[in-house]
Amino acid sequence: MAKVIDWLYEKECSFFRMINGRLHRDSMDLFFHLWTHLGGATATISTAILLLLFLPMSLKSWGIVCMLSLIISHIPVAISKKMYPRKRPYLSLPDTNIGKNPLQDHSFPSGHTTAVFSIVTPLILLNPFAGLFLLVAALLVALSRMYLGLHYPSDVLAGMVLGISSSFFSLFLVNTFILPYFL
Repeated sequence: MAKVIDWLYEKECSFFRMINGRLHRDSMDLFFHLWTHLGGATATISTAILLLLFLPMSLKSWGIVCMLSLIISHIPVAISKKMYPRKRPYLSLPDTNIGKNPLQDHSFPSGHTTAVFSIVTPLILLNPFAGLFLLVAALLVALSRMYLGLHYPSDVLAGMVLGISSSFFSLFLVNTFILPYFL
């Protein structure tokens, strides 16, 4: 079992080095540094609040789903970061390209990726045409986390799964327990 884990970790590090090293370009640093903030607390909380406040009444439940999904998604993030105190790649892998002010907390899972996927997944379900743009935007946030040396691919993948799962769970909760009382 240890050999399998070592092999998986080596493959993950290879993929990380490709994103963070071989694809790294000075001309893209500013783009990814700015883009990554779309998954940050300020952007995702603001987006959820704006959706909740300004969606028309017929779509208000989708704003509730986004807000609830964002809240629910960060419970497993907080627990996982405490239970699995994984060092960030820039602390473990030599020659990692890092941005300004690298984070000091634990790496697993990616909170930015979780947050952005928890917000965009309901919106993708609501409007699949706009969903294509939102999916690309969310994937760029996920990519930025590796590009900036802050997360391993499995951190990002776990964040995607948590964000998407919390969206479907929130949609279930809203459709089952909230909407029936307002219709």
